[in-house]
Amino acid sequence: MAKTNKVTVIEKNAGQKIDFEQSGTRLIFGDDEIMLNAAKYQKDWDVEVDVCRDKSGNLTIGTGSGLRYVAQVMIPAATYTETEIPAAEETDEALAAEDAAEDGDGMNQKTTVQRDKNPLDMGDVTVILWSID
Repeated sequence: MAKTNKVTVIEKNAGQKIDFEQSGTRLIFGDDEIMLNAAKYQKDWDVEVDVCRDKSGNLTIGTGSGLRYVAQVMIPAATYTETEIPAAEETDEALAAEDAAEDGDGMNQKTTVQRDKNPLDMGDVTVILWSID
């Protein structure tokens, strides 16, 4: 199994912070109260996930019912590896149709680019912890 980097932790203010542990791309907050898989939240843009405590003392994801911030998880945008794939063998009929459509510059070759999403590097994820006092 590949080595998983540790997240960067920033303590936003003084005081006791919620306990959390990292297991691969999963972050588990509190006493197994809530878990988020950072890789599942990753998009093509930066994502910020708020972990809050509601008025009943339960952890929530998002600020909707949250009363106090506990943590923020900053997940970077996905990166991709692009690989050019050579054009497939074409039939003589398709080639003849393409030749007829060309304007004579010979630039009618089709290339395909395959984009593969790279695995999330947890070393690029930041967890900001807020006081729970």
